[in-house]
Amino acid sequence: VQLPACGGGLVQAGGSLRLSCAASGTIRSVNGMGWYRQAPGKQREMVAFITTSGYETYADSVKGRFTISRDSAKNTVYLQMNSLKFEDTAVYYCYARIHSGRFDDYWGQGTLVTVSS
Repeated sequence: VQLPACGGGLVQAGGSLRLSCAASGTIRSVNGMGWYRQAPGKQREMVAFITTSGYETYADSVKGRFTISRDSAKNTVYLQMNSLKFEDTAVYYCYARIHSGRFDDYWGQGTLVTVSS
């Protein structure tokens, strides 16, 4: 199973980016999906998470600015990021709990988001 993340890049503060991550490989089902990030010198933190039923959870720092969504038919998770701030600069990792014989946690390789002030 692979989780290639796409959509990172350089953006000015106040701008927007959309990340996407499509799980591929031998997949029987996908449970929760989410986005985490790790800034230089900091621990990885949860940004947003979405369950199979569509229940969304957000870090306080991104509430009202970021929106997570998923296309279950495509095993894809998205993160729409608006009103980006300098402190959103980080490597963003997608996550999925996938059943490919058994349930396991899978992580993408990360995509860099750089917000210039």
